[in-house]
This record gives sequence, C-alpha cells and structure tokens, in this order.
Amino acid sequence: MLYDASPDTVRVERTNPDLVAAFASVMRERRKALGLSQEELAFRADLSVSYISFLETKRRQPTLTVMDVLGRQLGLSLVELMTEIERQRRTS
Repeated sequence: MLYDASPDTVRVERTNPDLVAAFASVMRERRKALGLSQEELAFRADLSVSYISFLETKRRQPTLTVMDVLGRQLGLSLVELMTEIERQRRTS
C-alpha cells in the first residue's frame, strides 16, 4: 500500500517556519562572526549569492547536503550546526 489514510497516519509538514527561521538566524550570525560576506560564503560553498540570500531571509529551505556544505564553510559539522539550530529554536 503506497498511502495509508487511516486515522493513525502522521502527516509530514512540508514546511516548518520555526526551523527555517532558526537555520537562517544561525547561518547569518555565524557568517557575520567569521567576517564573511554572502558573496564569500557563496563562493566557498559553490552556491549562488542569491541562494545564500534566500536562505538567510527564510525564502528557501536547504537540503541536508547544502546544510552540510554550509556548516563546514562556517566551521561546524552537520551535528554542530543542527545543535545550534535547535538551541536557536528554543530561545526564539
């Protein structure tokens, strides 16, 4: 069965505004703390400047791969990045 419509089925939300906002905040704060411009971070991560801007302004959701790449460019492992994001979510 590809789809179970029973009452016990959990629906997965496609967006999570709190999570997106926490990611954007952590990314922007970390980038600025390292003295990096959006342009420099984009170059280092092999992403477009507009995509970095969209992430920081909560207009896009990153994939796990993008989170991993950005985290490394910001001096964080994926686990450390996720820890920072969760910390930000709790304080917002």
